[in-house]
Amino acid sequence: MTNPQEMTHAARQKRPFFLRRGPMENIATVLIAAGFLMLFQPFLLALYTYSLAMLLAGTVLFIIVSKFPE
Repeated sequence: MTNPQEMTHAARQKRPFFLRRGPMENIATVLIAAGFLMLFQPFLLALYTYSLAMLLAGTVLFIIVSKFPE
């Protein structure tokens, strides 16, 4: 009989990168920070234009990923 902790560790190792909670939370945080910086930069209108979309995408991604098991 195997230890349940070993089974969870094995299952965690088999999950692809985009289904792991830690790295995806980091990506979502970077998206939110990039959207924030894009919103408050005074140089390029194109960056300002897409800043809200970037903020929303990062926030939605963070909400979804925070529901993943650890």
